[in-house]
Amino acid sequence: MKTTRSSERSGFPGGRRFAAALVVSTLAGAGPTACTADVQDAAQTAAETTVAGKAVDQAAITWGKCPQPSEGTSRNPRLTCGTLKVPLNYRKPGGAKIEVAVSRLSTAEPGKRHGVLLLNPGGPALGGLDMPATMAPTLPKSVLDRYDLIGFDPRGVEHSTPQSCRLKDPTVTGLFPYPAADGSITKNVARAKADAEQCARAAGENLQYYTTADTARDMDRIRRALGEKKISYWGQSYGTYLGAVYRSLFPDRTDRMILEGNVNPTKVWADEVADTWGKGMADRFPDAARVAAAQHAALGLGHTVEQVTRTYLALADRLDRKPAPVPGTSTALDGPTLRNVTYALLLHNETLPVLTQFWKAAADLADSRTTDADNTVLKQVFADTPSSPGVPTDNQATMFLALVCGDAPWPHNVDGYAARTAADRKAWPLTAGMPADIWACAFWKKPVEAPVAVTGTGPRNTLILQNRRDNATPWEGAVGLHRALGDRSVLVGVDNGGHYAYDEGSACADKATVGFLTTGHLPPKDVYCTDVKQKQSRAR
Repeated sequence: MKTTRSSERSGFPGGRRFAAALVVSTLAGAGPTACTADVQDAAQTAAETTVAGKAVDQAAITWGKCPQPSEGTSRNPRLTCGTLKVPLNYRKPGGAKIEVAVSRLSTAEPGKRHGVLLLNPGGPALGGLDMPATMAPTLPKSVLDRYDLIGFDPRGVEHSTPQSCRLKDPTVTGLFPYPAADGSITKNVARAKADAEQCARAAGENLQYYTTADTARDMDRIRRALGEKKISYWGQSYGTYLGAVYRSLFPDRTDRMILEGNVNPTKVWADEVADTWGKGMADRFPDAARVAAAQHAALGLGHTVEQVTRTYLALADRLDRKPAPVPGTSTALDGPTLRNVTYALLLHNETLPVLTQFWKAAADLADSRTTDADNTVLKQVFADTPSSPGVPTDNQATMFLALVCGDAPWPHNVDGYAARTAADRKAWPLTAGMPADIWACAFWKKPVEAPVAVTGTGPRNTLILQNRRDNATPWEGAVGLHRALGDRSVLVGVDNGGHYAYDEGSACADKATVGFLTTGHLPPKDVYCTDVKQKQSRAR
């Protein structure tokens, strides 16, 4: 899971990457490949590009004004947008069509232009129209001169034929199945079944076609509409899996690929969640605990990492059993919310001080003795997030389920989830068993195709960027992806915490990234960067 870099998106950001409200990021996956749809897509491509043996132009994107952003946000005036019609079902490419919203920031210089750099911020189910504008300030002129930056809302997301299950709780974090205080998953079983039935009833049969593989096929339609023989790509978090799938389906159309904050493409999705989420939190949490320990005099959370951790776990258990009403709101702070806010604020080093202040405020709230400083932090964390005009409020939650449930089948055995949750709860107390608990996917309809196999075929063209202590996509995910791609990829690891590796204080990582984008040459071997200089906290 993750927050986006954007300063203009809903969710936790404020400042380019400052986390401050809950938005999700990533899981992962891949397995046996299904090629029938790709054969049909290739045939459709041929049919669309020739008439009576003569080549014809592909439908181009008509560029114009971008959709209205959410209230209180702005959009770069240089950004232009358009839409592209693509098949709902690539197995029936001549059938129903949906729209995909695409954006462009023209930055390439004539005579220096190499092509386009397609961008995806992850999610699953984050919109990407603003990503060119938010990435451009982080890129040097040597990169901007060579690429026009392209963003898009993936199918079903935001302005791309948005989908809705009409979920009662429209938040993604509301889907996270934390066990009861005593470890029971009974209520989660009922909730998972109800969510699956609600999506089947409200969104219908078409939701099964909103998958990662079909999103990758949409990316190739974008490439064709742009008139490019190949596309370069930068994907973050879930976007690393999307990029790996595109690379596997269309190796001859993939130019330079950067995958940042990576998921293991051999564990679609149940195993990725259960196997990595707890460890990722355990690896990252001490970074924040050290910040809290250094401020013990002000925060009172403990003198050491171990003491802070015990304080946090005791507070989470207490809030599981007795949620604390938040002043000025209709909500209460419970254990799951404490954990979700912690998860989100761990994604960025700049937000660790805010996180420790939130822990102090949460403890005071539980004791019914909040200070003005506590209330300020709580107001910041629990502020309403404006939605994009015309987009259903549960759109991200709906598409989160569509992707993680529709990409690959999940186990159906309820007793198996109960046993795995109990074991996970014991092994990784910071996540309280949630990653191994039952999700709506256990009651989802069988996926329409098998996951795409991500393998080491194709050109040597993929740079894998990964922090050592990433709570959203742990180090092991990058290792798994690198293993799957073999010598077709290079891993640039960074001795840092948080979800992003580029432009986060490592000149070593930035040099490898910029060098690859400008020259097309990967480092000759894997690199591990230890030169991180932490940035100062940014004010919101």
